[in-house]
Amino acid sequence: MRVFHNITVGLDEELEEKLAWMTPGFASHRILKKSVDARQRHSPHFVYSVEVYEAGEPPPERHFTLEKVPYSGPRPIIIGAGPAGLFAALRFVERGVPCLLLERGSPAEKRMRHINRFWRYGELDANNNVCFGEGGAGLYSDGKLITRIKSPHIRYVMNRLVQFGAPAEIEYLANPHVGSDRIRRVIPRMREYLIANGCEIKFDAPVVKFLTQNSGALAGENQKPQQQVIGVETQDGQIHHSDKIIMATGHSASDIFDQLSLSGVHMEGKSFAVGLRIEHPQSLINEIQYREKNSHEKLGAANYRLARHDRQADLGVYSFCMCPGGYVLSSGTETESVVVNGMSNYSRDSAFANSAIVVTVDYAKSFGTEDIWAGLKFRQHLEKSAYEMVRSKEIPAQRLVDFMADKTGPVLPTSSPSHVKAAPLHELMPQVLTEHFKKGIEDFGRKMNGFISPEAQLHAVESRTSCPIRVTRDRETLQSLSHLGLYPCGEGAGYAGGITSAACDGIRIVDVILGVPAEVQVDETDSETVASAAPIAAPASAAKKPGKNLPSPERKNVSP
Repeated sequence: MRVFHNITVGLDEELEEKLAWMTPGFASHRILKKSVDARQRHSPHFVYSVEVYEAGEPPPERHFTLEKVPYSGPRPIIIGAGPAGLFAALRFVERGVPCLLLERGSPAEKRMRHINRFWRYGELDANNNVCFGEGGAGLYSDGKLITRIKSPHIRYVMNRLVQFGAPAEIEYLANPHVGSDRIRRVIPRMREYLIANGCEIKFDAPVVKFLTQNSGALAGENQKPQQQVIGVETQDGQIHHSDKIIMATGHSASDIFDQLSLSGVHMEGKSFAVGLRIEHPQSLINEIQYREKNSHEKLGAANYRLARHDRQADLGVYSFCMCPGGYVLSSGTETESVVVNGMSNYSRDSAFANSAIVVTVDYAKSFGTEDIWAGLKFRQHLEKSAYEMVRSKEIPAQRLVDFMADKTGPVLPTSSPSHVKAAPLHELMPQVLTEHFKKGIEDFGRKMNGFISPEAQLHAVESRTSCPIRVTRDRETLQSLSHLGLYPCGEGAGYAGGITSAACDGIRIVDVILGVPAEVQVDETDSETVASAAPIAAPASAAKKPGKNLPSPERKNVSP
């Protein structure tokens, strides 16, 4: 077997022809990586890494067989059936350990009916929406598996998704993509496998209380008594006991933070990002990226990734969750508020392309360090302000050229199933964010000639790129700093930034719980975001307050 890297293949060439020239008489090959290089203006091409095999040397199969691990004690509990929770459950059962998975929403099939009613009639179900329910936010965010982390678990995640029905190409594409239509078929198959192999799943079971007791140990600089989790209570009054609880509740479950705070779990404010979602005709993005080759059948819908770093202000503006051939979705989880997200099906055949354009917000510079709720309040303030601009199920929108000129005008056709309504989005965010957003757009227009187009439209508000709160954990044991047996996991706890990184975090925690040696040290977070952040003035409701990490009085009326 021989391995070749950086093999360039033109649009009108075939990989097999190149391999025959490089290794005459080869019998078979396996693609390790495939990407599109469109940097050369007139000659976009593919770049491959390939394993080549001679006659009688078939490619070895990738099994990723896991050894069973002895385990005693109460079965572990996982809260949340998003990517982190599902892959944690999968890892447990493949290691031979039964577990309990609690999900606040319904199975995917029932959940999708609630989502469709929300888009059509504006009827929001607090536990079944674009963010909550089986599959988590990833079920309706395109199935994009792009990640910047370096983890030994990535290949395992891709392999298992393929086993459950995802396209085989995700194991080698540089920008792997399942598609919202296909991921909805993958998740139920994964559910069936989990149930058949020792995982009990309870749907429509929101966790309303964490049960704890004094562990007898001391922790932290002040040597405070450390608590031990012993179980949870669900909304129907059932008590589930365990001394191992993985909290994988996602970036939008703000009510779970109230429960954590009431239990005294240590948390801190975390930098995050907010902005707007931009939409262009896909044909325009194809022309910008692929020039005269834009209609070539092998290329498909073009994507982009853009970033600007302002060294003087020390902040970043960047594109996030780019959806070629996709749709802009209304994705709120609270009444009288608006959130947007993007998705695309496997074929990416919508007439539109969309992407979040966000400005990073430095938590300490913007809000100080005493009020951990300030970022969450600011996020909710933006989402409710966006709703006030339309006061309907429609998404507030504004043409890009009008936004840049600070003027109102008519809206353009949209991909959104909720439709759009004209709104002055240039007045939505704090002025400092709007100014840097505009500078980022101007920079992106220089990098992609035609990006600033009369055909481009902005949608509000893109506020769920990451969670503004981190549930702190020990770097070695991955347990809460204040509560033994509680394992903060994935995006909602502040340790992931996408489907793949969240899944890897769930896997990593399970292996730590079971004492499986780590293969290599991996990153704590998905670094798709730009590190620098913009300080902003906190809204009045988010002013700093001295005291413990407890919810302020106004927080009680905010949870969905």
